[in-house]
Amino acid sequence: MRVSNVTVRKRLMIALFVGILTFLIIDVRLGYVQFVLGDWLTSGARDSWSRNIPFEPERGQIVDRNGVPLATNISAPTVYVMPRQVKDPAATAEKLASVLNMPKEKAYREITKSASSVRIKEGRKISHEKAKEIRALGLDGVYIGEDSKRHYPNGSYLSHVLGFTGVDNQGLMGLEQYYDKELSGERGAVKFYADAKGKRMNSMADDYEQPINGLDLKLTIDSKIQTIVERELDIAEAKYNPDGIIALAMNPNSGEILAMSSRPTFNPANFRNVPQEVYNRNLPVWSTYEPGSTFKIITLAAALNEGKVNLEKEHFHDSGSVQVAGARLKCWKRGGHGDQTFLEVVENSCNPGFVELGDRLGKEKLFKYVKDFGFGQKTGIDLQGEGTGILFNLNRVGPVEQATTAFGQGVSVTPIQQVTAVSAAVNGGILYKPFIAKELIDPVTKEIVMRNSPVEKRRVISEKTSKEIRHALESVVAQGTGGRAFVDGYRVGGKTGTAQKAQNGRYLENNFIVSFMGFAPADDPEIVVYVAVDNPKGVTAFGGTITAPIVGNIMKDSMKAMGVKPRKDQIEKELKWPDTPLIKLPDFTGLTKMELMDQLINLKVDASGEGDVVIRQSPEAGAKVKEGSKIRLYFGKED
Repeated sequence: MRVSNVTVRKRLMIALFVGILTFLIIDVRLGYVQFVLGDWLTSGARDSWSRNIPFEPERGQIVDRNGVPLATNISAPTVYVMPRQVKDPAATAEKLASVLNMPKEKAYREITKSASSVRIKEGRKISHEKAKEIRALGLDGVYIGEDSKRHYPNGSYLSHVLGFTGVDNQGLMGLEQYYDKELSGERGAVKFYADAKGKRMNSMADDYEQPINGLDLKLTIDSKIQTIVERELDIAEAKYNPDGIIALAMNPNSGEILAMSSRPTFNPANFRNVPQEVYNRNLPVWSTYEPGSTFKIITLAAALNEGKVNLEKEHFHDSGSVQVAGARLKCWKRGGHGDQTFLEVVENSCNPGFVELGDRLGKEKLFKYVKDFGFGQKTGIDLQGEGTGILFNLNRVGPVEQATTAFGQGVSVTPIQQVTAVSAAVNGGILYKPFIAKELIDPVTKEIVMRNSPVEKRRVISEKTSKEIRHALESVVAQGTGGRAFVDGYRVGGKTGTAQKAQNGRYLENNFIVSFMGFAPADDPEIVVYVAVDNPKGVTAFGGTITAPIVGNIMKDSMKAMGVKPRKDQIEKELKWPDTPLIKLPDFTGLTKMELMDQLINLKVDASGEGDVVIRQSPEAGAKVKEGSKIRLYFGKED
């Protein structure tokens, strides 16, 4: 059949159109692949060819408020193997096993795995000497990656607060875990390129992705005060062999934690060497127990703020016990204290006197103040594992529960709650949220990324009430049960505490937690210190005899470390056995050796210098020292 020319031309036009359309589609597709998907496809290809040698970021340092390092890093290289690049697996395994002290068979299994890269477990965080030794072997497919491990330069110092990290530098406990995300940083790597057989593609240059180091964490901790606290706890642990010790120091005007420690302790670098219950319990924020008489500060604050007592003018007679709803509640002093002002009730830590204050308040008011001071709830400190304590349900509070709560028995609180509450009682009446992390800092730019500021929760009592409390508690130290915390030259206030431990609903025999809560200077507090000793051995357990001296020593040295100058406007201390009388030093300058003979009967002299006349003395004139103390006199020639 003959086809017309018109039909032929139509068919040719259709074929031409289809051809042009086909080429147009192909051309557009090629253009899309070339110009739109080109970078993505190239990147994908490079990724399929790339092999990474990880470079771990440097974990952020943890430092104290003055920049003193508390947790740092030390370089610790790690061994990586690219199995497809290993030319002689048997020989490579033998050489690696020899350097890394691992079985040759295990090394062989590692380097012959069907994986693009393998990290050798025994080659993790090795010494630079071993890394240098491996590099010198020149083994194909074996690489050294940059890594680091956590270093705690002061050992067990502040261990429960700092916590520790795992083998991958991940935070596992303490601040290391709480601020792990901020401290960790982002991993980097060296990328090289290999073909499908694992052979290195030398035509393509290596890429380096720099790791981003973690942020540095600055704490509110003052290492000078922390060191003093650690020293005193070591001494107490050796002296009393207790079940545990707790110590806390806080700035009452901000909520900043200045020191925190407990015993038993551990070295964060070797946390696996101690039982889990030692390292996973930060006792100052975790433990709960009956506070004993330190809790009387809260009852005192409530009674004063509600105008229920006049400390100077009102009297109370203590017969040694008080009957409440058929229960006999005893005073610690057999036979009682007799007639006394309510200021003396505070000084003597008289239980029946505080039962009276609780009765005047009533259970609603008493428990309102207890809760307003923060008990029965977490303080919100930026540390893990904080306890809440246990309070009586108000519906179940009868006369006996009200009475025992008034002197610190039958309730359960945490040390951090107590320190926070007492800080509010003496700082003018403001309850602050405690915190221990001050700033997060970029290690490169030194820019402050995050800063914690003091948080006022609420006003609990008036400034007038707070002033009365400070005066009363200064009297406790100068003339009452807290006398062993007295520090000559510094106005110290405080309160003793002795609480019988309970187990399975019953009190244990001869098993006490003794404590002392102190603050200084008493008229304008800059530091609050709390120490509790759990079941001290070989002594009669009283807070006034065991923990008060510990707090006194901490106060004395901390005041000096903080630059607080001694003063002479203290309440005169009432001397009690075995106190040694203090002597006010006269001015010895200008006196000759012969003239000194009649004046130094009760003092020892450490003399230095040549000559017969005193030209300088230490301590200075006017300072008070104990009889028999040693003073230094510097002699020179008379002008």
